[in-house]
Amino acid sequence: MADITIEILHESLDPAAETGALAGRDASAGGLATFVGQVRDEPGLKALELEYYPGVTKQALQRIAQTAARRWMIARAVIKHRVGRMTLGEPIVFVAAAAAHRREALDAVGYMIDMLKTEAPFWKRVHTDTGAHWVEAVDADRDAADFWMEEIASEDA
Repeated sequence: MADITIEILHESLDPAAETGALAGRDASAGGLATFVGQVRDEPGLKALELEYYPGVTKQALQRIAQTAARRWMIARAVIKHRVGRMTLGEPIVFVAAAAAHRREALDAVGYMIDMLKTEAPFWKRVHTDTGAHWVEAVDADRDAADFWMEEIASEDA
């Protein structure tokens, strides 16, 4: 069974330190893949604010990591997600997987980030020059999640 770490953080996230803590940790893992999402500079954007549903959000992230671990036989899965107010360029999410081979690690990370965008209950509020408003998941996020669901279903058939 994979070693899974799930954290929801109210404080800053240091992707370099997170990666450093994983690199070389498991000699059987030849591949370590990571993804870092950060607040993107868009016209008028001043800050991003994320809220979550305590307990439920962490359980959703745990299920996503467990599915990735079973499907790609990864040794380690990490999802660390920020909540609260963040400014431009600030890291929001860190996702990592360690596996015997690179393809498994890369696919597991792709799956985890794509699924958490639609399956984990986070609410996003953007703060702009003209005020603040809540935003919904975009079609591209749903399409990415659908890709993985179809991929898994076709392999199970």
